[in-house]
Amino acid sequence: MSILEYNGSGLVAMTGKNCVAIASDTRFGVQQTTISGDMERIFKVNNRTLIGLSGLQSDVLTVKQKLMQEVNLYTLNEDRDIKPSVFNNLVSGFLYGRRFGPYFVEPLVAGLEEVPGKPGEFKPFISGQDLLGASVFTNDFVVCGTSESSLFGTAESFYRPDMNAEELFETLSQTMLAAVDRDCLAGWGGVIHILTPEKYIRRKLKGRHD
Repeated sequence: MSILEYNGSGLVAMTGKNCVAIASDTRFGVQQTTISGDMERIFKVNNRTLIGLSGLQSDVLTVKQKLMQEVNLYTLNEDRDIKPSVFNNLVSGFLYGRRFGPYFVEPLVAGLEEVPGKPGEFKPFISGQDLLGASVFTNDFVVCGTSESSLFGTAESFYRPDMNAEELFETLSQTMLAAVDRDCLAGWGGVIHILTPEKYIRRKLKGRHD
């Protein structure tokens, strides 16, 4: 078993029309032993940026703390919030800096970027990375974790372009719940974080506990 699969996880980020969201399961386990069902893997960076981290849970918490330290320093130095694309570069550089002794995490970054020259208009941004910080960018969805093969299939089936926030929530819910039922290392419900230009929404999903 890969150390990335040791605690189990399933994350998916998806874009909509002027909105973006990340969903995660809530199971925390040690291989096939379940420890708890309320694990957080998605963290709010600011009002326009979210990060989800799959992998070894101790490294997830360490990376989250170190990244928030870097974000706080950026905010103090630049006197503005960090953009999702800039934050993605920060995460990539941070992970690559540890390439000879890497953190065993795979991040997803999701956020809303203001369209240049059009104040108040936003476009969704999502990206995924491996444990060395190599980024992949897409306009529809990106997945990671032990459930990624199942998440690819369900996300491809359910995704539609230009969904509003409620449609995006429903699509992500069905994608997550259908996929983690096929992975014994993930599940036990889920949580969805949605960003729109006006608000930040966090909702819990009830899933199977067997």
